[in-house]
Parts: sequence; structure tokens; C-alpha cells
Amino acid sequence: MTQIIDISPQQAWEMLQTQTCALLDVRDWQRYSHSHIPEAFHLTNQSYGDFQNEYDYDEPVILVCYHGVSSRSVATYLIEQGYEQVYSIIGGFEAWEKAGLPIEQGFS
Repeated sequence: MTQIIDISPQQAWEMLQTQTCALLDVRDWQRYSHSHIPEAFHLTNQSYGDFQNEYDYDEPVILVCYHGVSSRSVATYLIEQGYEQVYSIIGGFEAWEKAGLPIEQGFS
């Protein structure tokens, strides 16, 4: 059985720079629309079908939430659906910000 792989914000950033990955932000719309990681897909119950159409089951999936907790339940769900490489950012978006990694404010 596939397991969730916990990674630091820096490890996630490196993965995003060196390979094709799906970056999924599972925070609420208000927080996501205020600021998010560049290229992050906002995953909600309503956008899940679009996500399935856009990403393959064997493509690495990186999840980010507020503090690294709720992303784990979404990660478990994705593994149950057949996604093979599922990562959760330790500390979530808050840790990403504290690490000084790129953030996009609002929408461009």
C-alpha cells in the first residue's frame, strides 16, 4: 500500500523545480485567493473532477493546507483513489511562508 510521504517546504520547492508534480492547495477559497504557492491547483469537492482530468495517477502529488494537518486526510483519500506518489508539506502554507519560498498574492 502507498503511504503519505511528509516533506519539508524546501523539499517540495525542489521537487516543483526539478520534476512535473501536481501541487494541490486544500485551504478554503478565501485564504487561497488571498495568497498561494505559484501554480497551485485549488482542490475542492467541486474542482476534484478537473483535477482528475488534468493529472495522472502516477504523477507526484504535493498537498498543502494551513498547518500540515488537514492535507493528510486529503492525501489518504487520494491514495485510496489510486494516486501513487502523495506528499504532504510539513507545517503547511504557514511553514512555506516562514521558509521564505515564493508566494503569489491574489490572482495575476
